[in-house]
Amino acid sequence: MLDHVVRVATGSRLHFGMFSFGYDFDSAAVRQFGGVGLMVAEPGIRLSVRPAPILDATGPLADRAVAFVRRAAAALQLPGVPQCHIRIESAPREHIGLGTGTQLGMAVATAIHILAGRPLGLPGEVAATVGRGQRSAIGSHGFAVGGLLVEAGKRRPDEISPLVARKELPAAWRILLLTPRNATGLFGDVERQAFASLPPVPPETTAELCAESLLHLLPAAAEADFAAFSASEYRFGQIAGKCFATRQQGIFFDQTAAQLAARLRALGIEGVGQSSWGPTLFAVLPSESAAHEIAERIRDEANAADYDLILTRCASEGARLEVD
Repeated sequence: MLDHVVRVATGSRLHFGMFSFGYDFDSAAVRQFGGVGLMVAEPGIRLSVRPAPILDATGPLADRAVAFVRRAAAALQLPGVPQCHIRIESAPREHIGLGTGTQLGMAVATAIHILAGRPLGLPGEVAATVGRGQRSAIGSHGFAVGGLLVEAGKRRPDEISPLVARKELPAAWRILLLTPRNATGLFGDVERQAFASLPPVPPETTAELCAESLLHLLPAAAEADFAAFSASEYRFGQIAGKCFATRQQGIFFDQTAAQLAARLRALGIEGVGQSSWGPTLFAVLPSESAAHEIAERIRDEANAADYDLILTRCASEGARLEVD
């Protein structure tokens, strides 16, 4: 391995919803998954990787990071498992709708590519070395480029869904994240079983979601039209959420999440949604001052011991890399 220290800093992924799922991959006419998402600056993963006498890791998700090293080494057909030390300075919790596993996997895989002297290649290629992008590829592409992203979905199970559109949100806009501290969304075998049990997304629903993103959401972002963007984001989430309603308590993760979303909208915030399976909710706000005002009002109403509230913004760039 090269005698360098690789530092990686990346944000988190919000997933607004998927275009389609539930079909046989043998049917080339239907793309699976796809959808819309947004990379946010915080909370984020900060880590460093350096050569060491043994493979080990410290910090949150240390065991997961070591597993990603082993998987990347096997995929890259390295002569052995890289001996390195991974120091994870910060990382959000897993399985709360922020795509933490993918961001960690991409960060570790990127560092291993660099230390092994291998070219990074496309985001999908890096993701494949650590087994990410099996359904959504928003986090894989978002790691590389940031922004508001639209992926098309994939025709084969072994490919990564292509990125078809990217926009940045205005720098002044803010995102309020609301995450219950004692809840997690679906993941692992339970998530796979959930997808297997969900009914296929009707073609007309897929068409409606695609039209919403192409004709409303993306143009609103491009024109910095906050009202139009907020309205479109909410409509997209409502349509996409119905496709998961049989495995949630309706469109949202549970009734508490639904009530909190309704309360945010009652306060005049139209752009409210749930990321992936949740339980994280997000609200789009026009400015820093508006974000602080709403956060304080919600913090007073919600049980502060039960929820983490984070104010963040769109991550306009991909992960930051430093090699010393």
